Amino acid sequence: MSKVIGIDLGTTNSCVAVMDGKDVKVIENAEGVRTTPSMVAFTDAGERLTGLPAKRQAVTNPEHTLFAIKRLIGRRYDDKMVAKDKKLVPYKITKGDNGDAWVEIDDSKYSPSQISAFILQKMKETAESYLGEPVSQAVITVPAYFNDSQRQATKDAGKIAGLEVLRIINEPTAAALAYGLEKKENGVIAVYDLGGGTFDVSVLEIGDGVFEVKSTNGDTFLGGEDFDKQIIDYLADEFKKEQQIDLR
Repeated sequence: MSKVIGIDLGTTNSCVAVMDGKDVKVIENAEGVRTTPSMVAFTDAGERLTGLPAKRQAVTNPEHTLFAIKRLIGRRYDDKMVAKDKKLVPYKITKGDNGDAWVEIDDSKYSPSQISAFILQKMKETAESYLGEPVSQAVITVPAYFNDSQRQATKDAGKIAGLEVLRIINEPTAAALAYGLEKKENGVIAVYDLGGGTFDVSVLEIGDGVFEVKSTNGDTFLGGEDFDKQIIDYLADEFKKEQQIDLR
């Protein structure tokens, strides 16, 4: 029986893990690190790059390098969050055939599920390289505030990547499991999740080893990506004051 992998499909980075006996093994990718940038790029030569290779050329190929695609997955094009995202990214966000937010590279359109699938394929290949056997099943984490459309779009991404998604697990639940909280006394806990693109807080109730998300809230534009932008804006403004040159 083949192993089931666990994938954290993040806004900024993604990682893949597998159970090794009773322990969790977070698998290193081909570059020797345990996290892979959630980035996909298309070069002028028609090549598609995923992960670190995509990140390395992002500065010189911004309009063809897709990042933070998780903010778009399962969202309608007229969603106010999409309108906000359009102002922040260098690549083109367009209206898909189904009314969802898609991305456009030259004359080709891609759904966020398709782009996410490229990242999931990378995670799948990383796991297969480590295990030395094919992988076909996975569990994927998503933010607790993801609605049904966003969860289904994530499942679709898994299917496109050649994975049967056995379960979609809330990220705060996964974090609580990682800390072994299900083995402790029943009660209520709060999980704070500050990621690359989002910050959210979830209140979970634990009873007999079962987690129930009682409440969740957050900001999908408050994370490492947003901190970086604030710093860049500050430095660009200061440079403009001193040199009268706008770097943007």
